[in-house]
Amino acid sequence: MKILVLNGGSSTLKASLREAGDDSPGRPPAPLWEAAAEWGRTSGVARLRARRAGEAYIENELPIASPTDAILPVIRAVWSGPSAVLGSPGEIAAVGHRIVHGGKACREAARVTPEVKEQIRACIEFAPEHNQLELEAIEAAESILGPAVPQVAVFDTAFHSTLPLPAKVYPVPYEWYEQGVARYGFHGTSHQYASRRAAQILGRDPAGFRVVTCHLGNGASLAAVLDGKCVDTTMGFTPLEGLMMGTRSGSIDPAIPIYLVRNRGYGADELDRALNKESGLKGVSGISGDMREIVAAAAEGNERARLAFEIYAYRLVREIGGMAASLGGIDALAFTAGIGENCPPLRRIACERLAFLGIALDRQKNRAPEMDTDIAAPESRVRVLVIHAEEDWEIAHECRRVITAAL
Repeated sequence: MKILVLNGGSSTLKASLREAGDDSPGRPPAPLWEAAAEWGRTSGVARLRARRAGEAYIENELPIASPTDAILPVIRAVWSGPSAVLGSPGEIAAVGHRIVHGGKACREAARVTPEVKEQIRACIEFAPEHNQLELEAIEAAESILGPAVPQVAVFDTAFHSTLPLPAKVYPVPYEWYEQGVARYGFHGTSHQYASRRAAQILGRDPAGFRVVTCHLGNGASLAAVLDGKCVDTTMGFTPLEGLMMGTRSGSIDPAIPIYLVRNRGYGADELDRALNKESGLKGVSGISGDMREIVAAAAEGNERARLAFEIYAYRLVREIGGMAASLGGIDALAFTAGIGENCPPLRRIACERLAFLGIALDRQKNRAPEMDTDIAAPESRVRVLVIHAEEDWEIAHECRRVITAAL
């Protein structure tokens, strides 16, 4: 079953074509085709790149009046142009969409219907940069592929819908919870895949398996997973809560924004920009939100870069400890996504500071680990895994599951 996966972000639209067959416990197959459109660097221009499996990217630019203008060219590139891998759009069996926010109503992946689209639209106020583009991607795919091709919405928040009420409900007036203010959690597609893959790698039955998954990219979050279900996570009502991130602050004293409004003249838009775009690694270092640049600058003696790295590590360790407490212990710690997979110093420091949990790292394996392997020392009571992020594969996996269940 050939499934086109569309993954919309605040400044990018990524796409891949996956061949989804019977489930396999091994590493997922590589995509047949990949593409991405990126905008925001140059006004009125999107950069489009696409490639067939095993080939170099073919890049070009296209004029756009809004991000919506980049959607159709990305979709068409799978069967049209120099990187095309299909002969016609009729070869696409289904389309899977990553939807950041599903709200209270969308608790699992679902076939796209008018009702599901309305739920996605209702959650735009919670994730305006993501849900709007993702809804437009659904409508663009419908317009070009027709209603006969099934589309499936895979919600980032769905994996966290199993959170128990003490983890879900904030200690604020209960009426707020009734109005939709709750911990939703994000990166759920990545956490779901990483937790399942961790059990596969270790040959563990998900039943009774306690794993903390660390999705560490420009956005970052943790999940505590027991019996294959999420019982705690660091992100909350929005993706701003929790860990320090590339440009997001993560959790701060909620009185800080109140102080800035009352005493420094800040408005809502200014606070939103500061906390989401100008904080985190970028805000502290003054250099970049890219961990690679932070590590390089710290090695050259830049004290603010060093401080940014230390804050990131400190908060990561503190939150992992909280996740382990939520699980009542930990069997495995899994690192995934750009920083999680590619920053050996961060993994080393985190594991050293968590030695009290019985974690011991094999330093040689940590320096250049193979993906989807255990890098813990033999004597470690907790296994430490580096898992290649496969959000698109998980979306295709969920898409196939929803479609076949309806047959």
